[in-house]
Amino acid sequence: MKKQVFALYFGNRGFFPESLIGTAREEMSRAVKEAGYDFLMPPAEMTRYGAVESRAEGRAYAEWLREHEGEYDGVILSLPNFGDENGAVAALQDAGKPILIQAYPDEIGKMDFEHRRDAYCGKFSIEDVFHQYGIKYTALAPHVVHPLTSEFRQNLNDFAAICRVANGMKRFSIGILGARTSKFKTVRYDEITLQKYGISCETFDLSEVFCRIDQYADDDEKVKQRAEYLKDYTDFSLVPEDKMSTLAKLSVVIDDYIEEYKLDCVTIRCWDEMHEILGIAPCVLLSELNDRGIVASCEIDLCSAINMYSMALASEKPTACVDWNNNYGDDPDKVILFHCGSTAQSLMKGKGTVTDHKMFAKGCPGCGWGSNEGRIAAFPMTFSNCKTENGKLTFYMGEGEFTDDEIEKEFFGCGGVAVIDDLQKKLLKLGREGFRHHTVVGVGHMAKILDEAFRYYLGYDIMEL
Repeated sequence: MKKQVFALYFGNRGFFPESLIGTAREEMSRAVKEAGYDFLMPPAEMTRYGAVESRAEGRAYAEWLREHEGEYDGVILSLPNFGDENGAVAALQDAGKPILIQAYPDEIGKMDFEHRRDAYCGKFSIEDVFHQYGIKYTALAPHVVHPLTSEFRQNLNDFAAICRVANGMKRFSIGILGARTSKFKTVRYDEITLQKYGISCETFDLSEVFCRIDQYADDDEKVKQRAEYLKDYTDFSLVPEDKMSTLAKLSVVIDDYIEEYKLDCVTIRCWDEMHEILGIAPCVLLSELNDRGIVASCEIDLCSAINMYSMALASEKPTACVDWNNNYGDDPDKVILFHCGSTAQSLMKGKGTVTDHKMFAKGCPGCGWGSNEGRIAAFPMTFSNCKTENGKLTFYMGEGEFTDDEIEKEFFGCGGVAVIDDLQKKLLKLGREGFRHHTVVGVGHMAKILDEAFRYYLGYDIMEL
């Protein structure tokens, strides 16, 4: 995976100690490297002290950024001392990437005029003027922090995730394989609203998908290779060979669409035609796509795909679309989150087993092969979803934990028990505000990362839970 790259900026104000800048250049570049990222840093001789303290030096820095356009994912604005806000505006108002403002702390015992930084105050000045100019930036707690500390390491990792979300979601495309089933008005969305936010929808009729499947023979080398690959992915031992071949063909066809249209995500009409005509359920194929790093949601839930994509960018791990499905006994803060078998294998306790989808098999035994059944593992998680309404894209987000609580083996599909503080209040609000029966889960607590990227860089609306 390509390392993220940050452009480094250092601020200065003439009557504060410029001797601190050289040390800051060394410490910040070291901190970025040790955290696993790369950096770009202008030569020290480009400005008087290797930092920006005037509009002219700011313009020189802006020109340096233009020379490196496309090479950096974000900017780290470091304040070894108070820093000059006018130079910062000239340097960064056209940066086009997220900006993290870091300010050095003063040290007790070094508060004399030769050593006192006043970056605590200078950070407010930078933020104030950036706000006036409409320059988007990120400021994280603590207010002042030394680069070579664990607190700044966490800030840097959070900022890297914010950059991945903000940059990755500025413009992306979703492939829609099939029309929304009329039974599911719960997953309706507004394409025009989505396009306003840079989200393009590419739609394909299921008849075209089925036609492409028919063009592949059972003995096609791509189909045979995909079948073997899928058998290694999870347990297909129960699946009849003809259904295995059909699943492999559909998997290849989905990949063909992704490559041909350069899709970032896909969402699929997974019933009724899949089982009635092909005799399969595509759940396990969505599971595999998500594990491969390609976001895929079921039931044409495009809004869930958007959230899956955001959390996959933030966490760099697979995500899952699940139902708010069952209470867990009488514990008001526990819920069984479930879907038929589309959860990424890596989010499960152990290897799943591909079965004949029990809901489809009830009326047509043998026509729903493809549900990857198992249990979701225990891990800290974030949950989120969105809706389009009145021309706005609105999100909610919260955090919880998947637990080790058991679910009886007769419970079909892939489910897990989650605990979420004050769950009942949150459920009431989700229902009242018109959010769907699906939510999206991702690995780790990243609500503040999503909130920062959504609210400040992407301009989405946020509903507080």
